[in-house]
Amino acid sequence: MASLWMLFATFAFAAMGVCVKLASSLYSTSEIVMYRGLIGTVLLLALMRHQGGTLRTAYRGAHLWRSFIGAVSLWLWFYAIAKLPLATAVTLNYMAPIWIAFFLFCAGWWQSGNRIEWPLIGAILMSFAGVTLVLRPAVQAQQLAGAAVGLLSSVISAMAYMQVRRLGQLGEPEYRVVFFFSAMSIAAGVFGALVLEGRDGPAFHAHTAHGAALLLAAGVLALCAQMAMTRAYRVGKVLVVANLQYTGIIFSSIWGVIVWHDRFDWHVWLGMLVILLSGVAATFYNTRSTPQGAAVSTTDPIASEL
Repeated sequence: MASLWMLFATFAFAAMGVCVKLASSLYSTSEIVMYRGLIGTVLLLALMRHQGGTLRTAYRGAHLWRSFIGAVSLWLWFYAIAKLPLATAVTLNYMAPIWIAFFLFCAGWWQSGNRIEWPLIGAILMSFAGVTLVLRPAVQAQQLAGAAVGLLSSVISAMAYMQVRRLGQLGEPEYRVVFFFSAMSIAAGVFGALVLEGRDGPAFHAHTAHGAALLLAAGVLALCAQMAMTRAYRVGKVLVVANLQYTGIIFSSIWGVIVWHDRFDWHVWLGMLVILLSGVAATFYNTRSTPQGAAVSTTDPIASEL
């Protein structure tokens, strides 16, 4: 059952990416981020009210930092989705576990007297080779800016995920972490629409039934996927569940073929496979000693994002 929860979560996240990409032709990136945060905040408030949760916390600074870098990462990822084929943008975002492994390796190497873990180094280097393969068509199609933004979003995502892990270790419940992130996304979206994008056109676009439906679907799908993923981590074996998250690359590829008739050469498919395999290896490194049923925010932090 845990595997089914994770498969549903990755499918829903991929479907959210479809909605974001379709909505990008009607709204700016900042508007989509804002509405994504607004929908998530409203739904989480209703959920907290039902469950009797509270927003009171002793770690305001930690929440502020996590929410800020999370909102920046989300904006960058949505921008990449708008500019790149969906599968490419999603694959680059799944580089986050690689960066986490890289950060942990650097910290471990520094603290353990320069001890080198060659399998982890191999996984990290393999992932960078995969990125090179995936980005080759993007460079040829003059999509380098979108690709660079997508890659940067994965780096910042890794920083956000590690902050989520720290908040989990401090005992902060996931709903509180996600609520503050959603609220920050509203603020970041409003700021971006007014300051960054409002200079070249309208800060906020008028809604159509089609556009509103896309925004609503993106917000609801994101929250449903997040809840399903959290459930999967709580009832399943962490290593198995964490590796199943990479089916998101497969679902995104299928969506891209169906909706936009994307066609990739062998370089891209090979690059996706390399990133997937190296991500699995890095995830194994991050979660190999985590027991079944452990809190998601203290294991693989991917589940606490989006």
